[in-house]
Amino acid sequence: MPASPAASSSPPATGHPAPVSEIFYRLASLATRSADAKGAMREMLPLLANAFGADAGSIGLLSPDTGRIEIEVWIGAGTEDDASHGLALGHGITGWCVLNHRSLLVPDVTTEPRYIAVRPTARCEMAAPIQDGDQVIGVIDLESDRVGGFTPADLTLLEQFAAEAARVLQRLWELAHLKNKARQLESLITAGQSLVTKFESQDLFETLTREARRMMQARACALYLHDAAKGTVRCAALAHDEAPPLPAGDLDVEACLVASPIRTRRQVWFADIQSPEFRELLDLPADPALRSVLASPMISEGEVLGVVAIFTDRVHRFDNDEKRLCAALASLGTVALENARLYARVFQSEEVLRKNERLTTLGLLAAEIAHEIRNPLTVLKLLHGGLGLDFPDGDPRRTDIRVIGEKLDQLEAIVTRVLGFAQAPSSLHSRWALADIVADTLLLVRLKLTQNKVAVTVHAPAEPLVVEAHKGQIQQVVLNLLINAMHAMPDGGKITVAFATEMRPGPALAHLDITDTGTGVDASLRARIFDSFLSGRPDGTGLGLAIAKRILVSHHGDIALRETSPAGTTMRVTLPLAR
Repeated sequence: MPASPAASSSPPATGHPAPVSEIFYRLASLATRSADAKGAMREMLPLLANAFGADAGSIGLLSPDTGRIEIEVWIGAGTEDDASHGLALGHGITGWCVLNHRSLLVPDVTTEPRYIAVRPTARCEMAAPIQDGDQVIGVIDLESDRVGGFTPADLTLLEQFAAEAARVLQRLWELAHLKNKARQLESLITAGQSLVTKFESQDLFETLTREARRMMQARACALYLHDAAKGTVRCAALAHDEAPPLPAGDLDVEACLVASPIRTRRQVWFADIQSPEFRELLDLPADPALRSVLASPMISEGEVLGVVAIFTDRVHRFDNDEKRLCAALASLGTVALENARLYARVFQSEEVLRKNERLTTLGLLAAEIAHEIRNPLTVLKLLHGGLGLDFPDGDPRRTDIRVIGEKLDQLEAIVTRVLGFAQAPSSLHSRWALADIVADTLLLVRLKLTQNKVAVTVHAPAEPLVVEAHKGQIQQVVLNLLINAMHAMPDGGKITVAFATEMRPGPALAHLDITDTGTGVDASLRARIFDSFLSGRPDGTGLGLAIAKRILVSHHGDIALRETSPAGTTMRVTLPLAR
């Protein structure tokens, strides 16, 4: 008999054995009465021992990780130390049964060379494999202190009981597997919902490793970022109860464990990273308890962005379900990382647009000032030229008159340059489909729209509405209207974008209507919303709509407040269609 762990050290059952039919019934009922396979085996073994009048016994399972027979429950004498390492295939009566897929009865163990003595009083032993089809998953072993304590008929009956035990255990394992899959799916959904809300990179990394470790019930989880240009990796986050220090800095990828999944672009499993060949690797966490690791690459458009590594504290062979789950986590992390990077680029784009708006404001203000200066300057030049002042040579006033004329000419040149600079160069105007300009602008602010719980519906035109325009300036107009609409709906809402055409003498017009479900424009502001420095918000500059008006007028178009009420506002942008 193999060694006996301390998981179940109760003495063998006593009393009259139950009828065979009752034993089968009680075995079968364990599939519905027991909470798990371990609990079923704890009830199963005393029942079988009592049926055969055994003095000791055990149930062992074949571990797929170690390839050894691990004793799960036992009755009779024994210590935990005796079975702490399990039993190798082929060793002892139980090991022989598992290896050969056959039952075995030894009437007198003192004459059996395959017998490994654990109990000095044992004299007779029989063992039957627990099989799932042709695969042996475990073994039931019983001992008697009497020579010939079991008969061939007992062995045949034990085989039948072992077959029923296999069905019970398989059902309980399947139920446990389904519960585990349900738990993992729920965790995966929760992790996904958590990850998509993370836009700070470090927060994202820590959330991913923490959720992956919890989902896989692992000892640790690490995330490594890959820099293909430099050929380095960096440990960005590590989820671990004891919080060992992260491998520091940028590491040469060729000296790291994660080099293999990066090169192959596939998941890689390492059975035991405490083996000597792993000791010089730079990226392993400083924890001697780590054993097996499954490394899953994070791939986007053919580029390996990083690696998610799951560490266990025992030698563990990851099954296909675990591999698929880890791959799903890595893919989820990839999408979240790309979203975070895109979100950062959107914020940068918004900052650039805000800077452009300020520069446009300065340019328009400069143009207004220059325009206002030019008229009195023209009068001054005319009056100066008409004075007909002529002083003799040597008179200092002759020089003064000449300097005044030069400075008037210089001021006129400055005003002309300012006015010329304020105009959008015609070379920057191109033919654009108005719907494409709107789509590109919505792409810039889609994350901001989602964050503000604003849904956008676009009613595309039946045919392209092509305009001759400066794309950046028209985008600035649309962006300003979208942001104003979001501010009008602080608790979320809906924006509708619609297109229309208007035929008239001369160029036809394209209309772009942007409608929100906000609270509307205050009645006191409606007539003056396009005035400079007029704002209905404490943090507003009052320049957005004024700039939009000037941009559209420079494009021979216009902008108007079409309608507004407590149910929402519609702004209309009008541009001439390109001929």
